[in-house]
Amino acid sequence: MQIYFVRHGKTEWNLQKRFQGAHGDSPLLKQSLTDIQKLSSFLGEIKFAGIYSSPLKRARTTAERLAKEMGYPFSIEIDERLREFDLGKMEGLTFTEAKARYPEQVSDIWDKPDKYDGHSIGGENYPEVIARGKSFGKDVGLQFKIDDKVLAVSHGAALGAIMGGLLGYSLPDIRHNGGLSNTSLTILETKDRGKTFKALVWNETKFLDRKMEDSDSL
Repeated sequence: MQIYFVRHGKTEWNLQKRFQGAHGDSPLLKQSLTDIQKLSSFLGEIKFAGIYSSPLKRARTTAERLAKEMGYPFSIEIDERLREFDLGKMEGLTFTEAKARYPEQVSDIWDKPDKYDGHSIGGENYPEVIARGKSFGKDVGLQFKIDDKVLAVSHGAALGAIMGGLLGYSLPDIRHNGGLSNTSLTILETKDRGKTFKALVWNETKFLDRKMEDSDSL
């Protein structure tokens, strides 16, 4: 079975280069509504056996709009395991502000995941996010048939950890494949009911048909 992982549409805080994390949230930009419609067109006639979303509004809105555009007939499943990485005291700060106050944490979260100490600022560490992601992948792999496809809407930092964990990457290399753009599509496949996964598509954005900006991948 395949999991179609989607990062939520771009928000005001993404545009402002501000950390949102597990508790901060801001509205989707008007452009994001167009991007979500383009993604639904790209997905075409795929019949998803399930749609899951993080509980945060920016992800829920993305999932709800995708489901409506595609005529999905069931309720979206809200799953806490897809919530964004808890960034503690960095949430709500611009990247510049966070670098000034917590330079080590800002450097480590992107470049040295095995060294990142989120607990020091009241947030999560990578192994915790990876563990909830693996739990989600295993449960979905067991629940659905081998030919089923499900869609899961989550967040940039969380998905980097979750998908790296599902692909079996070591902690220092968990972000081996790089970051994810807003409204991007990544497809992982399992043929052994969630025990192992491989990547079929990573951070696909060609369907957006526009020049990508730096803030699209923050």
